[in-house]
Amino acid sequence: MTRHSRSLEADYFEQMFEGTDDPWDLETSPYEQAKFAETVRALGGRSYEQGLEIGCAKGVLTQLLAPHCKKLLAVDVSVKALKAAKLRLEPQPNVEFERMAFPGEAPENAFELVVLSEVVYYWDDGDLALAATWIASHLEPGGDLLLVHWTGETDYPQTGDEAAEKLLSTLAGEGNVIGEADREKYRLDLWRKSV
Repeated sequence: MTRHSRSLEADYFEQMFEGTDDPWDLETSPYEQAKFAETVRALGGRSYEQGLEIGCAKGVLTQLLAPHCKKLLAVDVSVKALKAAKLRLEPQPNVEFERMAFPGEAPENAFELVVLSEVVYYWDDGDLALAATWIASHLEPGGDLLLVHWTGETDYPQTGDEAAEKLLSTLAGEGNVIGEADREKYRLDLWRKSV
């Protein structure tokens, strides 16, 4: 399997949603449902003033994160995905959506929670470093970074393990991993920024 050497572009994700409404079976897969439940459990019931979900797709995980955030900004590079996410979460006024190609485009405000679920392995090393720089300067002291990634073979620029380990090593001086889970098909890392 040949891996992409550069970050995947917006067109890749838009095309994923062209042929099907749910390209990764986020709404129907028992694996995805179990992973999402564990993702939310990893937060330990903590509530956050400002949360950011990068790569929200159709908002399946967003819907589960929303009750844990006073305000939640969910971003995605796909216009089609965002349209579906907005419909899903229409009754939840604490959630805002924005089309954004993170990390090249990033919010200016700070957050107490940043969620990167199945996202970082789409980035090359340059974008991964750019994301780490943004996280270090925009995650509030005591704030949480939650990483969840498939650990099987991919043709993306990074594997799930590479993506998580590179990002966490870049942030090593800024905080610590306070929770982790290695499952059969994915890994979860909860990193907290030092106060």
